[in-house]
Amino acid sequence: MAMFDETKIPILSNALNAYTLRHKVISANIANIGTPGYKAKAVDFESTLNDQLAKNSIGTAVTNKNHFDLSSSHSGVGGAAPSIVDVTTDKFSEEEMKSGINDVDIDTEMAEMAKNQIRFKYVSKLLGDSFRGLQKSIRGQI
Repeated sequence: MAMFDETKIPILSNALNAYTLRHKVISANIANIGTPGYKAKAVDFESTLNDQLAKNSIGTAVTNKNHFDLSSSHSGVGGAAPSIVDVTTDKFSEEEMKSGINDVDIDTEMAEMAKNQIRFKYVSKLLGDSFRGLQKSIRGQI
């Protein structure tokens, strides 16, 4: 897989893994909404991703005056893969238990699940587009 290490494929693959893990954690939170003393969990992926993007950037070029200059910000990642960390968060104080018996808030969890689904679909599309681009270049269509 060394051929793909300099593309966006590894990071997109890791993002899909992170969103899958996040979906499982959100599902576990929802499933345990009636469990006394259960602590809601979260997956912290974005801060790790941002750290990796800051460390490993690729050069960018502005070819149109309407393009954003990304040379000073997070422009991409070489072969670096972000790590995925499962983080237990104390979203609410002990007195502020959202469901009455633990800190799981069904509205928050459902909103997070909807956001996660949108992100998963977007990254899946980007990954598919990457492979379609490779297919076209192999066939000589580019």
